[in-house]
Amino acid sequence: MVKRRQLPCALTIAGSDSGGGAGIQADLKTFAALKVHGASAITCLTAQNPKGVLGVQSATPEFVTLQLKAVWAELAPQAIKTGMLFSGEIIEAIATFLRTQRLKGPLIVDPVMVATSGALLLEKSAVKMLCTRFLPLADLVTPNIPEAEVLADMSIGEPEDLRSAARKLHARFGCAVLLKGGHLAGAREALDIFYDGKTELLLRAPFVRGVSTHGTGCTYSAAIAAYCARGTPLIEAVGLAKGYITRAIANSGRVRSHGVLGW
Repeated sequence: MVKRRQLPCALTIAGSDSGGGAGIQADLKTFAALKVHGASAITCLTAQNPKGVLGVQSATPEFVTLQLKAVWAELAPQAIKTGMLFSGEIIEAIATFLRTQRLKGPLIVDPVMVATSGALLLEKSAVKMLCTRFLPLADLVTPNIPEAEVLADMSIGEPEDLRSAARKLHARFGCAVLLKGGHLAGAREALDIFYDGKTELLLRAPFVRGVSTHGTGCTYSAAIAAYCARGTPLIEAVGLAKGYITRAIANSGRVRSHGVLGW
């Protein structure tokens, strides 16, 4: 009798990207690449491609909760990541459900607010709910610079500002912070800061020019979740995920005439 290997399970709670480069699609491809079974709860459908978002259709909070119940009944995950949550009602539903569960692993929150194209992916009225109801549940939050500026209520223009913002976010929400510095003007490297209240890490990699970075934030946080689901401690998972996303960008290919393929 063949003995089947057991796969760890990671859950993504996010929006669906019809272009396949970000959101649920990017997360599940990342989980599979890192040999983790991916479960999902879809918060929104988007009509989207690497150039823009044509429309958003949100799920009802009740149906998001039903998806979570279905996953937990058979596939209780070893790690969870969230992406596009879109509305305060959806955030409240997810937070309420997660508070009733004994989580087996970390909750990693990618606070998706605006698409690379500029489209709004989190209603402005939902930002307060994200901060008060959801981020206090997180083990790690992974904002980019525009998101961190909103959450920390400060401007970020210099590398030292990354450190200040990471510490401010940790003090405000109590979770570890991975502040992604890819939007830092004039930087010669892709600099990220990790801070968990005890340890501060500077993660650096060379910029890869001339490629689309659509979906890289989703992939980065999904890789962290995948490594955590495999039993890697959070701080080590962050370092491994930085290497994974750097290689993925450097080795990416183009889909016919547009977009980036194959994180």
